[in-house]
Amino acid sequence: MRKKPDLESLRKISTQYHMTLDDEELQSFQKVLSDGIFKSYDIVDKLVEPELPVKYKRTPGYRPSKEGNPLNAWYWKTKVEHAETGKLTGKKLAVKDNVSLAGVPMMNGTKVLEGFVPQIDATVVTRILDEGGEILGKAVCESLCLAGSSFTSDTGSVLNPHNTAYSAGGSSSGSAALVASGEVDMAIGCDQAGSIRIPSSFCGIYGLKPSWGLVPYTGIFPIELTIDHAGPMARTVEDVALLLEVIAGPDGLDPRQYGLQSKPYTKHLTGDVNELRIGIVKEGFGWEGLSEPEVDQMVQEAAESFADCGASVKSVSIPMHRYGGHIWNVLGSEGTVTQMIRGNSHGNNWKGYYQTQLIDEYARGLETLADDLSLTTKMIIFAGQYMQDTYHGRYYAKAQNLTRQLKGAYDKALNDFDILVMPTLPIKATKLPTHDLPLDEYVARSLEMTPNTCVFDLTGHPAMNVPCGTINGLPVGMMLIGGIGQEETVLRAAHAFQTMTHGIYSEPVQPKSSVAH
Repeated sequence: MRKKPDLESLRKISTQYHMTLDDEELQSFQKVLSDGIFKSYDIVDKLVEPELPVKYKRTPGYRPSKEGNPLNAWYWKTKVEHAETGKLTGKKLAVKDNVSLAGVPMMNGTKVLEGFVPQIDATVVTRILDEGGEILGKAVCESLCLAGSSFTSDTGSVLNPHNTAYSAGGSSSGSAALVASGEVDMAIGCDQAGSIRIPSSFCGIYGLKPSWGLVPYTGIFPIELTIDHAGPMARTVEDVALLLEVIAGPDGLDPRQYGLQSKPYTKHLTGDVNELRIGIVKEGFGWEGLSEPEVDQMVQEAAESFADCGASVKSVSIPMHRYGGHIWNVLGSEGTVTQMIRGNSHGNNWKGYYQTQLIDEYARGLETLADDLSLTTKMIIFAGQYMQDTYHGRYYAKAQNLTRQLKGAYDKALNDFDILVMPTLPIKATKLPTHDLPLDEYVARSLEMTPNTCVFDLTGHPAMNVPCGTINGLPVGMMLIGGIGQEETVLRAAHAFQTMTHGIYSEPVQPKSSVAH
């Protein structure tokens, strides 16, 4: 039974909203509420809400031992039944641990949610199982997915298979490590500031952040509705394209979706880029104090090599690219604190499917375990809440308006080019910390790698990491960006590069404990 409002609760709300009411006035409101609106809450509380169907049986699974989880990349392993035949027959997959898999624990990298077991399957899970994909379990992700490193999860650091002393990248850290090491063929990642592309770059695999709204986010723990993306990760472009075919398209439940349809992406993998126009974005290189010159040079040479297979390759300047990270910081901080923290993950004011059990359990966790939140989460809470309290959402609104201008700058360039190119990240994988870091270093290692990736979460353009080489044994990633809804063009270009480099990134990496420097 719902609790009735006491006078102290009403007095607190009165103060919060700058009202001056005496006890007699508050008692009048207390009676009117109890006799009126709150009766509707009692009735709604007794109604049974619809749940999404769970079509396939699965085992509860288990948390793997350290011996069976050498990269610390699995959060939970399970066995899920699936269709006997389909596009994904014979493919083994992992799903990021912010994706609901009914009956299997979901922690989202944080003690705040530990013990939560979803009752539904996310839309992408159902689509994978319907096409015969074998889901082996949940891949570790960073704490509430708010880091580009791989050391913030409360289950411990995820290790990079190219060198286990280094970060696997985040926040889809486990997904990338499991794909790179060959434990799975494909994985689902999610991306709000680069969280598919960052670990794909650090681990040397292909990872695509699709156009905003192409892949339904239903049943996935969100961060901020306007920047949430889910997408495929794999060792080959063919597998990325195949998985995208399966998971893309409207589900009728996700307000992020606005009509983009799935396409036969695998049919566009021709191995050539004849007549494609490639634009190398000047502003994606040379980030002062961050870019590694050898990374810039490797990506520049990789981009220029498209000319060898029939493309036109030219340089292009998009000055506003340099402002994208600042716009993201404003929108991401305030949007995250409003939806994911104060709004208990889902927020309000949108039509679609709400996971009420998740909202309730997460809210209780925030009330009792806030001290266990990661330092990046605490930083975003301080920044976003202060700016909301002080400026009442004005800067969030301005950032959203500037995002339209930012999108227009890329769209203008994409009128002259089919694909834009820049480094996915200006750096290679960084070393994992061996002890507690000071706050400034912790934040730097967690978020420093995002200046090229986060902008396309704002604008919604498809953007894909393509491995283009290694330096001292650590992968370097080239990012390909296409027009909204033009994933097939991005995949075609990525496939041409894979063909040109003889598919050297298709083989699983045997985890290494050290590399020469």
